Amino acid sequence: MSHLDGNALAGVLSEVFTFDPTLARARCANCYSVDVLARAMVYVDGSAFVVRCASCDAVLATVMDGAGRRWVSLKGVSAIEIPR
Repeated sequence: MSHLDGNALAGVLSEVFTFDPTLARARCANCYSVDVLARAMVYVDGSAFVVRCASCDAVLATVMDGAGRRWVSLKGVSAIEIPR
């Protein structure tokens, strides 16, 4: 099977990220609980957001602005279920 470069994702990812992300259900990589992101606990410190699991308090995601860019980590999320 041949491969394409990351530009092949442009269409599918632009469709995926056009929803209200707080409605997406995320699975915590630590305790495996699944819940909508709207129920997560969010801590804000300046331009950084730390998103924690409501069940076990593990870090699900971080969003940080810096140097003219926005950095997003979903390290603590093992899967995201997106409504179609």
